[in-house]
Amino acid sequence: MRELDGVRAELTAEEQATIEALNAEQARLEAEYDSVDELPDDVDLRLGEIETALAVFDNRPTIYQPADIARAGVFVGIDAEGRLSVDRGYVRPEDELPAVEPGQGSDGEPVVSVDPDGAEPSGPVVRRAVITVGGQAAEAEDEDDDAVKPLPDRLLTELTAERTLALRDKLATMPSVAFQAVLHKFCLDVFSRYYSHGTAMEVSVRTASFPVQAQGLKDAPAAKAIDARHKTWEERMPKDKAGLWDWLTGLTGDEQAALFAHCASFGVNALYEKGDRYGGGVTPHMVEQRITDADRIARAVDLDMVEAGWRPTVENYLGRVPKRRILEAVREGAGERAAQLIDHLKKGDMAKEAERLLAETGWLPEPLKRADADHAATVHTAEPEGDGAALPEFLSHDDEEAPSDEADDPHMVAAE
Repeated sequence: MRELDGVRAELTAEEQATIEALNAEQARLEAEYDSVDELPDDVDLRLGEIETALAVFDNRPTIYQPADIARAGVFVGIDAEGRLSVDRGYVRPEDELPAVEPGQGSDGEPVVSVDPDGAEPSGPVVRRAVITVGGQAAEAEDEDDDAVKPLPDRLLTELTAERTLALRDKLATMPSVAFQAVLHKFCLDVFSRYYSHGTAMEVSVRTASFPVQAQGLKDAPAAKAIDARHKTWEERMPKDKAGLWDWLTGLTGDEQAALFAHCASFGVNALYEKGDRYGGGVTPHMVEQRITDADRIARAVDLDMVEAGWRPTVENYLGRVPKRRILEAVREGAGERAAQLIDHLKKGDMAKEAERLLAETGWLPEPLKRADADHAATVHTAEPEGDGAALPEFLSHDDEEAPSDEADDPHMVAAE
């Protein structure tokens, strides 16, 4: 059946104010307890309540046209937890409006072919509101910790969302690998000796949405490349479904392979997500298997997130992690002297300077690195050489000046 495209109800001023208050409280609690290994029970409970409340706002009611309501229906059932489940907006073939002309609807507009699952094949579909935790709110310091904490789950999901897009884009340019990845999944499904849980290639093809994503993800180079490629194919394809088979038959083998790779790439899901601690839904083991499977495909297509256009910035990483991780990143990417140059700064200034120092070093955080030694070795760990400028005076140590040899480092040019 075809799923109707409704319009999400807009937020009221009161609802928007509530969301902003919840986001502020969430950011404050995360910053306040950023350095502890385990959250107090009351704080953990409150953060869960905030996420639940925000999720309610994410699930906005969908508004349909009266004519659509008259001919569409709903699926009513019971979900896995025994709750009422209502899925609205499906039209049976016999209830479709008669076409006035081939390729046109009753209103004279072209009929748009819709995927049976109701998904628009134009790229990653984001069905939830984006909740951004600003780096400025996370000023909590953890220099006294003996060990570096794992990266926050939300940040891991945002980073792997970018990696998923880049991996989709890379896979779409390598038909032979895309074919093999899909064939691999088919074998897992068909032969009973195997199991198909926890794979990165989700072959329906159903596009995985990004419930958590960094600001500006749709403007990433991979996202733009995917969208441009998709529009190019759409312009060539017939408008009606009846002509699609004959059109595909007329393609050359290379064209079919390229289209196959493009479609298959939409099935990639390399996302990290937090496993359900109560044992329902996606388990941590399934997520681990998914990431391992994604690493295998990444090696096959020779994915490099630096080549894909990712750079560490205050917004996408440096402002989201403690000072210890900022210094660790600068030390790995720009050298020990660069790290010493900024180790006295406050977190906000440190993050900005780190963005400048790491801009052209090719440094990547762990979730974006390839899981093989050869790729890890490409990160620039050597101390840079050349001419450059030291930190501006207002950011330098109050009681001493930086050594003169530090002013000759090209990666240590501070942002004015």
